[in-house]
Amino acid sequence: MIDLFSGLDAWVLVSLLLALTFVLAFEFINGFHDTANAVATVIYTKAMPPHLAVFFSGVFNFLGVLLGGVGVAYAIVHLLPVELLINVNTGHGLAMVFSLLAAAITWNLGTWYFGIPASSSHTLIGSILGVGLANALINDIPLGDGVNWQKAIDIAMSLVVSPMAGFAVAALVLIGLKWWRPLSKMHKTPEQRRKLDDKKHPPFWNRLVLVVSAMGVSFVHGSNDGQKGIGLIMLVLIGIVPAKFVLDLNSTTYQIERTRDATLHMSQFYQRNAATLGEFLALGKSKASDLPEQFSCNPQQTEPTIAALQSSLQGVTDYHSLDTEKRVEVRRYLLCLDDTAKKVGKLPGLDAREKSDLEKLRKDLTATTEYAPFWVIVAVALALGLGTMVGWKRVVLTVGEKIGKQGMTYAQGMSAQITAACAIGMANVFALPVSTTHVLSSGVAGTMVANKSGLQGGTVKTILLAWVLTLPASMGLAAGLFWLASKAIG
Repeated sequence: MIDLFSGLDAWVLVSLLLALTFVLAFEFINGFHDTANAVATVIYTKAMPPHLAVFFSGVFNFLGVLLGGVGVAYAIVHLLPVELLINVNTGHGLAMVFSLLAAAITWNLGTWYFGIPASSSHTLIGSILGVGLANALINDIPLGDGVNWQKAIDIAMSLVVSPMAGFAVAALVLIGLKWWRPLSKMHKTPEQRRKLDDKKHPPFWNRLVLVVSAMGVSFVHGSNDGQKGIGLIMLVLIGIVPAKFVLDLNSTTYQIERTRDATLHMSQFYQRNAATLGEFLALGKSKASDLPEQFSCNPQQTEPTIAALQSSLQGVTDYHSLDTEKRVEVRRYLLCLDDTAKKVGKLPGLDAREKSDLEKLRKDLTATTEYAPFWVIVAVALALGLGTMVGWKRVVLTVGEKIGKQGMTYAQGMSAQITAACAIGMANVFALPVSTTHVLSSGVAGTMVANKSGLQGGTVKTILLAWVLTLPASMGLAAGLFWLASKAIG
């Protein structure tokens, strides 16, 4: 990590430290903003004392970030169009990062202050989309090319479907519990338990399930939301100090050879499927001289891009041996080949086996560009874990008492938490960012409906309003800030 600061101009160093502070501040705020949802039910039902629940939730968030990988991180990064990622310079990198972070932090703090369970995921994604669209307007790029819309649609679907699924599944789980044990004490609220049984805590097995599922939600929250912070830091590092981070400089000789072999196998794959892909990729028609000076990713430049990449990696056993410009060039080639492979994988005419082979080649191709240094993962894990341990009270009260017209029963808490843990865990498997806030609060609402408790209209409207407004508000704020920053740097 010490090498990160060597040889940097003073203004670049200050900007880098400030940008990293912003990202970690966002994750810290995310900790007490979103993780309150993970411990809301376990605290409200008295299954754990608040200080213990928050402490262990912080620990499991930390572990979730450490063990979660980087799939979701790069799903967030690739919301930006590949041209913006490969052609970014230090000035525009700073403008991009500070704009989206300032917008995200501002909205998160505002909704937290008013105790509204708004989504940090929606906020961050809206901010990234806002920067992408503003960049398109500033540089006269068609809006259709200003954002990676296919990735945006995939993420939007996960953000929309996950709370709906949380609502329905949590309701069904509660109905199942009521059918299985209709007279069980798990269907009491903490207040009823205190009045009727003169006991403070839920029954043992209910308490165990509540605690385990709450820690499960904390773990998957860490692995999903923590990765968003990792993705942001990688945007910062690649944008401000590209020489050191465009490629994983710790890549082994084997990993570099694997990347080089992937380009060869990809070329063979395209030739094998020339009848289907020949026109789309202009196979046999494009030359190395066709590659533009201001690099852009055009599927019809695939053959010269592969040739240029193989030439750049010829005999390379350590990325340190490449100069700064060559590292940036290699990353451009790799990102463009991956972008083209994604487009090819969606074309009709390829059978399932060929698409599976192409997906494996893509993983080999990006093995040394989609990474995160260990210190980045630890820093995000600490920020998220520590943030979890403060500021949770406002949202706990909303989730526990203000969604339904009656207090939450133990069974409702279990149903909502088990559903949230499973839904977010599945999203992690498919590298899709989802909102812990919306999945859990929707799950609680579903159990209230299933329990015939009714919903508090005011709270539900506030949550829905935040859900609807978060995306456009963060997009507009980030776009405005990016426009101002771009004008300032000229």
